Amino acid sequence: MSYDGFAHNHLMIRKKLFAFLGQQFHIYDPSGNLVFYTKQKAFKLKEDIRVFTDESMTTQILQIHARGVLDFGMTYDVIDVIANQKVGALRRKGLKSILRDEWHILDVNDQQIGTILEDSMAMAMVRRFLSNLVPQGFHGDIQGRPVMIFKQRFNPFVAKIDIDFSADTEGWLDRRLGVAAAVMLAAVEGRQQ
Repeated sequence: MSYDGFAHNHLMIRKKLFAFLGQQFHIYDPSGNLVFYTKQKAFKLKEDIRVFTDESMTTQILQIHARGVLDFGMTYDVIDVIANQKVGALRRKGLKSILRDEWHILDVNDQQIGTILEDSMAMAMVRRFLSNLVPQGFHGDIQGRPVMIFKQRFNPFVAKIDIDFSADTEGWLDRRLGVAAAVMLAAVEGRQQ
């Protein structure tokens, strides 16, 4: 985990809402510097998201790929490309996520170590059935300890998501998994809106 983009407690994802040839995510540090960039190709049956240090896409640092094709409860492996090692995985809880989004954080042996859960059942229901303009929020924990918060800002033209790892004072969450989770929430959950 030598890339210093992972050292920040606060990041912000910016996603263009009208990208016709796939989704683009810019991830900025608190000073407004680009620290991660990803461009997700459209119309792929099997998710394969690559995270780079910048828009030139010359230095890839993470790969997030689905184990299967079009599965509602998909598991996504997170690979550190520089170290050439699996960091862990993220599993979307299929049927549970219909009413309130839930993800499990898995270690390298696919053992569940944490959970990412949408902010509240009531707000989730409002988003799904009344208005998708209500911003999403998620909180994550590792073995019951809070480690991250994702909060979408209200903006009908540009999706912005604030990421806060500051609750993880003891380093329970591998930040590579945290950044991958943020990208997955922006990519997968963002399609529901």
